[in-house]
Amino acid sequence: MHVSLRSRLFLFTVIVMAMLPIAAAAQIGISVSFGPPALPIYAQPLCPAPNYLWVPGYWAYDPNFGDYFWVPGTWVLAPQPGYLWTPPYWAWDNDAYYFHPGYWAPEVGYYGGIDYGYGYFGHGYEGGRWNRDQFYYNRAVNNINVTNIRNVYEVPVNEPRDAPRVSYNGGPDGIQAQPTPAEEAASRERHIEAVAAQQQHVQEARGNPELRATANHGKPPIAATPRPTTFNGAGVVPARQAGAPYHSPERNPAANNARPPAGTETAARPENQPNRTNTVARPENQPQYNERTPMHARDVPSHTAPAPPNNANAEQQRQAQQREQQIKAEDEEHQRMAQQQAEEHQRMAQQQANARQIQEMEQRHAQQTQQMEQRHEQAQPMRQQPTAHTESRPAPPPQAKPSPERR
Repeated sequence: MHVSLRSRLFLFTVIVMAMLPIAAAAQIGISVSFGPPALPIYAQPLCPAPNYLWVPGYWAYDPNFGDYFWVPGTWVLAPQPGYLWTPPYWAWDNDAYYFHPGYWAPEVGYYGGIDYGYGYFGHGYEGGRWNRDQFYYNRAVNNINVTNIRNVYEVPVNEPRDAPRVSYNGGPDGIQAQPTPAEEAASRERHIEAVAAQQQHVQEARGNPELRATANHGKPPIAATPRPTTFNGAGVVPARQAGAPYHSPERNPAANNARPPAGTETAARPENQPNRTNTVARPENQPQYNERTPMHARDVPSHTAPAPPNNANAEQQRQAQQREQQIKAEDEEHQRMAQQQAEEHQRMAQQQANARQIQEMEQRHAQQTQQMEQRHEQAQPMRQQPTAHTESRPAPPPQAKPSPERR
């Protein structure tokens, strides 16, 4: 029964996440008080087939680990002819770095002025163009095998030399770029959010410990892939080098054992810059958070009950049934809260909530989840208390002293 409940909870989470717009699932509104590492230097894999468009790699953030992780660049089949990809970007705003997700649209919009390379040099896209339902690739900036793909042209571009590898806009040492009128107009056009293959690509990158910044120091071993989620085998490209020397984010010593939600910890500060802290007022008795605290109910693993002994008597069997019923009730509470939080994500996306509103929602979800788990932890001693009529075991015999080492 317990396995079945856990399976249903997992299936429910997958279905809900598939139904949500990627704006809710791809970190919209997440704020972090220290900036992402520099963009690594890597080669572009060969384009696998016609009408695949290049989606550059970027740093995403995992609040459960308090760390950035690299989402490898990859080739993605366009959702429909005529649509181009606008990459995501990080931007400094009000003492924090906010994530702005990417999207598909007829025109490339604003992506923070970030130079991702391979056609994305800060504004617009110079890597190719649509001609009716066929995409034509600019070989001057793309890795194309003309034996497999014949829709090509070659137009040199003014690619910046020695361009900074900074991965965020604004703030200390960030890219100082503003959207053009054309980019602002593009942002108001009809969008298609990241397709399912891109969403799965992000989730697999998030689950790979080698892609975390603290593990690879800005030089991910998987920098780019020929297709989404293809993280090993032919065509997978490692980073040649980090885009800049890696510096671990400074941590407030008082917060080493308690981490608040994403973006509320002490920021890493560049040299000669004042220390900045993005603080959020915390009500009294609000639970503390650490790097293992689930941010949403869907992230909470199902609880398990110890199996009763093989020779369980009637009282032990009764206690085991009580434990099983308690765990079933807890799993049902996980499901209810996960559904409520998913519905709120969807409402926020439909209402086009701003970043601050979404940040407050995420903090509220983290608090709800932590309080739920605290209630379950308080019930844990009752579930795991020793059963009656336990067997008495003789004390182990004293161990003999080891003999002196022979030389």
